[in-house]
Amino acid sequence: MATSPNVQRVPGADGVEALHALVMTSLDDDQAVETVSIPLAGKSSIADYMVVASGRSTRQVASMATKLAEKIKAEFGRSPRVEGLPTADWVLIDAGDVIVHLFRPEVRTFYNLERMWSFGENAGQA
Repeated sequence: MATSPNVQRVPGADGVEALHALVMTSLDDDQAVETVSIPLAGKSSIADYMVVASGRSTRQVASMATKLAEKIKAEFGRSPRVEGLPTADWVLIDAGDVIVHLFRPEVRTFYNLERMWSFGENAGQA
């Protein structure tokens, strides 16, 4: 499994779904823009879900990422790995079973991760 050493996977399907629900709720509460959840279970071993969302500014992206990491730690007792927080153009949060990408809109358009990871299907929007 391709998770960082300090990130543990959430045991069981219920744990994965609880983690995914926490991520989606947190992003909704923080007014993330164009949140897309891509199911990866059975398609990739890196995670069960990839969530992609945008913030309107670097400040909003950084705030969403910080709050989400704190909520995951409080709820599941472990700290996710967070990359890109200093510039907050693109922040990656590796929570084991759920990987979250938070972007500024221009950066998200440039990388277009949804197209790369959609496996030819329509990615599920939340």
